[in-house]
Amino acid sequence: MAERKKLLLRLDPAIHDAVARWASDELRSTNAQIEFLLRRALAQANRLPDDAGRLPRRGRPPKSAASPKSAASPTPAASPDAAVSPDSAASPAPANSPVPSDTSDYPVEDPDD
Repeated sequence: MAERKKLLLRLDPAIHDAVARWASDELRSTNAQIEFLLRRALAQANRLPDDAGRLPRRGRPPKSAASPKSAASPTPAASPDAAVSPDSAASPAPANSPVPSDTSDYPVEDPDD
């Protein structure tokens, strides 16, 4: 990958804050968001150079890039339902639970009062 150019950019503080919020919403850095917006604007104006490099991929590397040790012995993922039997899911809350299992002890307010 070619070395990336460094640029000092002066922005109105409100514009910077808006771009930073947008970047945060999309899990990007502010710098990556500015580059994304510039590339999109260039592409829409048919001015994006053919030799422009691609944006670096975000997030974790693909699993194929995992270390050989972890790839050789994968551990099976536990089912989220493995610890809960169908019978226990329908059973009432334990006596020491902060959530009451039966709300019939609570008075119901009459909206006409």
